[in-house]
Amino acid sequence: MSTITAISTPDATGGIAVIRISGDDAIKIAGKVFVPAGKKVVSEMKGYTCCYGTAYDDGERIDDCILTVFRRPHSYTGEDVAEISCHGGIYVTRRILRTILKNGAENAQAGEFTKRAYLNGKIDLTQAEAVMDIISAKGERELRMAENLREGMAFRKAEECSGKLLKILGDLSAWADYPEEDIPEVRPENLRCELMEVRKELLSLVENYDSGRIIREGVSTAIIGRPNVGKSTLFNCLSGCERSIVTDIAGTTRDVVEESVKIGDLVLRLSDTAGIRKTNDIIEEIGVNIAEKLLYSSELVIAVFDGSEPLTQDDIDLLRKTDSKKTVAVINKSDMGILPEVPEEIAENIPHIVYLSAKENSGFDVLRKSVEDIFRINETTFSSPSVANERQKKCIDSSLVCIESALSALADGEFLDAVNVLIDEAEQYLLSLTGKKVTDAVVDEVFSRFCVGK
Repeated sequence: MSTITAISTPDATGGIAVIRISGDDAIKIAGKVFVPAGKKVVSEMKGYTCCYGTAYDDGERIDDCILTVFRRPHSYTGEDVAEISCHGGIYVTRRILRTILKNGAENAQAGEFTKRAYLNGKIDLTQAEAVMDIISAKGERELRMAENLREGMAFRKAEECSGKLLKILGDLSAWADYPEEDIPEVRPENLRCELMEVRKELLSLVENYDSGRIIREGVSTAIIGRPNVGKSTLFNCLSGCERSIVTDIAGTTRDVVEESVKIGDLVLRLSDTAGIRKTNDIIEEIGVNIAEKLLYSSELVIAVFDGSEPLTQDDIDLLRKTDSKKTVAVINKSDMGILPEVPEEIAENIPHIVYLSAKENSGFDVLRKSVEDIFRINETTFSSPSVANERQKKCIDSSLVCIESALSALADGEFLDAVNVLIDEAEQYLLSLTGKKVTDAVVDEVFSRFCVGK
């Protein structure tokens, strides 16, 4: 493989920057760019050692640097790796990178360092995918989930299931191929119990998938309600700044205003929408139509009602529209007093009700708890082994389909040869999950989502 290089720190001004080089000629190329202080020689540096010196470009001094050397196979990529740490100016960092390229390295592609770690057996495919989750983690619990994945919790669980299926396949094969030997007969009832055990383990891997995905990616959330119930004030309170214009004039918000906010352990991708009502104003009607589309497409709806007034026909129409959606009803303006009939009518359609005063910024802890309850976010979500993305989930789901078919075939009294084929197919999907049997196209797709330099 060629020797690759990239800037591994953000492309911005900072205290330091790191340029990584990996491949057969990594240390040789580093020696052409970096001159150690004193009598050290780059080619003689041992792994896991650092050296102070200077980076040069054809004899012209660039910057004071630190060179760190990692010798194969004890490096992140499994190859020889050299990292030059320099002052974090954009120009100086790019100048050193250009000098490294001029001396024989090639630009690394997105995720290529981690891809090489996978190809060289340093990590499995599920651990590689967890690396980007670690980089993009926005909080302690998201980081914990990503670390669990990187430590191989999902991999180990899948490996266990794969090993059990492999044992079943071995037993079936030995019993069928060597009838003259004294090999115990494979009994359908025992086979069924073993398959049910694997099925249970695989189901536990995917049961928290939706909650985990929501924690990683955030929840698309529409704030919906008739005009002047406090939607924009609520949006601004959640955003921590005045993103939406707030007035006493009904119909002020006509376009969609968007912002991502963190509530507890969840990121809500908020959309403040036009008040939903019947209107003859052509421009306002466009905003109302957009709001209704967001209501149906969002993963979460925050339906806002004015608790100090009786429900209007527009409020009742909104309640009907949220019937099949994950919805939190916010009864706003609690500081003005809540009419008792308002929550009673809302509770008939929406079980999650929050009393809130957006004006006084109160009631938001209850809103957070309601959202977490809807998406079943709890401590188990962060500590249990779980698949990380759609690729992994698809592998597990496909394996489960094959196991279900095998169980059905057993129940129908099919020949064990047919059951064997289905179990073998289930095993292949688990091998694809961990990367032991996966196409180059899948590997390329996985690492295309990485940043350059990782």
